Amino acid sequence: MFGYININRRELTDENKKAYQAYYCGLCRRLKSNCGAKGQMLLNYDMTFLVVLLTGLYELANESSEITCALHPAHRRTVYLNQATDYAADMNLVLAYHNLIDDWRDEKAYTKRAFARMLEKDYNRVMTRYPRQVGAVEEYMRRTEEIERNRETNLDAAAGLTGDMLGEVFCWRKDEWSQELRTLGFYMGKFIYIMDAYEDYDSDLQKNEYNPLVYLVGESEQDFDTLCRLLLTSMMSECAKSFERLPILLHADILRNVLYSGVWSKYEYLQLKKRRAEEKAKRKMRKQ
Repeated sequence: MFGYININRRELTDENKKAYQAYYCGLCRRLKSNCGAKGQMLLNYDMTFLVVLLTGLYELANESSEITCALHPAHRRTVYLNQATDYAADMNLVLAYHNLIDDWRDEKAYTKRAFARMLEKDYNRVMTRYPRQVGAVEEYMRRTEEIERNRETNLDAAAGLTGDMLGEVFCWRKDEWSQELRTLGFYMGKFIYIMDAYEDYDSDLQKNEYNPLVYLVGESEQDFDTLCRLLLTSMMSECAKSFERLPILLHADILRNVLYSGVWSKYEYLQLKKRRAEEKAKRKMRKQ
């Protein structure tokens, strides 16, 4: 479920790019300090969005430093760390742990199971600290497995599980903003689920794997693509409404970049890939 919540670098100012990168590097550093070098392998941009969101909402003060990164030794990197970084690093680990377990169950990938076992001590630490969030993720995994086994035809029910889970993850503290953060996470979670199903549609169809979008297919592929785009747009519209209701000024431009543009990067890539495949097929037909 990772890889969809990213920025559109082309539409960000240099200053905002540097700030976003500093939070990304901060998340990487915290994963390393919490879990060792293996923790850095869990790093993703989705949780970087959560760091920026919570930092902006709660106007958290950053601990700033300059480091030399082993992966990018030519230039020193700015690192931002704060309480949101700590929280997002813990949530990153929990989600990555279950993603590894899921891959092991689906693919019998022994390396994934071994990696998950290496994270168990850290996972238990986070469970003790955030029982509500970890419980929500575990419930999500259990119910998702049940839905896939029963081949649930209701897309809203299937996507809603991801929404409920991410809503709890986004809800850091129980305060006046908790419900709005939960709503924002809910619709973002549904967007992620539908986007993931859309990306995997052809592969799942060939392998006869569960994909609720199969039940939405109409008489033409064009209708299917249009419906998927409408569903995705609806989810992000609700997500953006929740964001705009939050009193966020700090890093608002970065967050809007993600919500209004960055989240569509994968969709646009898939459309480009599809058009190129169609053009290639047409050229092949003309040569015959």
